[in-house]
This record gives sequence, C-alpha cells and structure tokens, in this order.
Amino acid sequence: MGRLTDNHIAIRLLLCLLTLFFQGSLLASDANEKLKIVTTVSPITNMVQNIGGIHTSVTGIVPDGTDSHTFEPIPSDIKILQSADLIIVNGLDLELPTLILAEKVKKPKTRILQLGNHALKEDDWQYDFSFPREHGHPNPHLWLNIELVMRYVEIIKESLIALDPINKKSYLENTTIYLAKLQKLDQAIFKCIETIPQNNRKLVTYHDSFAYFAPRYGMTVIAAIQPSDFSEPGPQEVISIVKQIRKTAVPAIFGSEVFSSKVMEQIAREANVKFIDQLSDDELPAPPNNSFIGMMMNNMVIMTKALGGNSICMANIDASNITF
Repeated sequence: MGRLTDNHIAIRLLLCLLTLFFQGSLLASDANEKLKIVTTVSPITNMVQNIGGIHTSVTGIVPDGTDSHTFEPIPSDIKILQSADLIIVNGLDLELPTLILAEKVKKPKTRILQLGNHALKEDDWQYDFSFPREHGHPNPHLWLNIELVMRYVEIIKESLIALDPINKKSYLENTTIYLAKLQKLDQAIFKCIETIPQNNRKLVTYHDSFAYFAPRYGMTVIAAIQPSDFSEPGPQEVISIVKQIRKTAVPAIFGSEVFSSKVMEQIAREANVKFIDQLSDDELPAPPNNSFIGMMMNNMVIMTKALGGNSICMANIDASNITF
C-alpha cells in the first residue's frame, strides 16, 4: 500500500466530518419529528393537542359539528389511521366503526387507547334515556365531567411519555399547566350551579350528554328527548315529556346545533318553557375560545343564565390553548 499524502489525509478527514454531520442531522431529525396522533371527537383532539404541544401532530377524524354516534370513517381516513403512531378514542362504544377500521389498517405496533374504558370502572358506566342497559352500550359522554377529564389527561400524558420518553419533560409541564386550568374550571362549574335556584337545577336535553355531568355538579337530568335509536321521538313520547316538564317546572330545555330538532321547539311551546339550542357536547366554539375549556365555559354561561343563575362564575376562566 502506498504512502498517504497530505491530500489523501485531508480528503479522508473531510469524508469523516461529512459522515458525522449527516448522522447528526438524521438524529436531530428523528428527535424533532412529531408523533402522529389520530383522535376522534374534538374535545379529545384538543386535550391531546394541549398535552402533546409542539412534539405531536394531532389529527381528529370526526369533523366538528358531526354526530359522533353515527359517524362513519371515509376512505381518506384510512391513510390517516395507517400513519398513526398512537390512536386515541373516547371508547365506551362511541366510535365502533372507527375502531373496526383502525384495527384493520393500523401499523402492527400502533396502540389504540380507549380513554373512557381506562378512566372509569365498568360498574360506574351510566345507562339511561338514550343509552338503555338492554342495548348494551353505555353513555359515553364522560368528558362533560371535569373530574373524569382530569383522568383522561393523566392517561394521555402517560401514553405520550411511554411512546416518546425523550420529550417527557415537555409532556409533564404541559400536563401540570392544563390540569391547573381544568381544576379552576371544575371549581367554577360548582360555583355556577350554586347560583341556580335549587328547584331549577334540572336538565332536559335533546341528546343524552349530561349523565356524568349532572351527578358531579348537583343537577338532575329529567329527560332526554332523543330515542335510543337516534331518531325523532314519536307523538306519545312528546306528550309524556311535555307532561314531565310541566310537572317538574323546568324553566328551560336545551338542544344543540349538532342535534337540531323541530320537536324541541314544539315541546318548549307546549310546555311553556324557554328553548335554548346552543349547548355543545363535542363541538368547539369559534376563536378566541376555540378549546375544550372554552366549550365548557360557553355551556355554563348559557345553562346558568337559562336556569336563573349568575354566569359571572365563568369570568376568570382561561380558555386559551397551550402552544401546539
């Protein structure tokens, strides 16, 4: 072998430096690449965004304003699910078509996390007007109870850390900030309910969304208008609900834009009560309060006013999102 010249040595050194540079670039790229998280309903999407922050790319496949119970994934959702590093759903049978598709198309190592199934024991699942026990599907609307949302947050945090331990510090910091906001919201909801006259702490809604909310905050769900097959109620059901509203002296009944129903207007007229169609169980409000906390804040302002309370209880709630 011939003797290496200075030029040969310089070239080899340059090649080594270039190799180290490109290897470092690839490692930095891997470290900075965002986790791809796929979610379903908007409240859960927003929770994950706040906890994951800048280290996650979160895609919710259930469009805002869509009935999550009847949602069917579309062909373009297949690619989204296939690309996911983690799939986070509410569970409790809310997203069965999505779960079936996800199991078929996801990467072998991708986990499907069902938050509700981890946050609440089966003995505590609620069955009620729109979710009768004989149908076998529990009421899935845990996220309207902020105590349960805080459980969701802890579960999401642990799942992100397990998948991406390098960014553990960021996930912990975001969780601490977010939980503090949720605790203030939880306390404010209690204060709102306290301002409502005792006899008015009753809920009649179109969709049966408040089964976990009501017992937490000292309210009673009197009726839910929508039948368990998600159709419109029949004449006899309407007559029965009108009688019940008159008997219990409920001052207002609530619907939403997602579940628009002329039957609710008819019931309100016949029962001589106010009809408020602006409550939301999963549609986030427009900016600047475009967040799950903003949705709950709006709900409480609307509900409290309609039932005779004082909505100033929500004046100091921070509905902003953590940067993501």
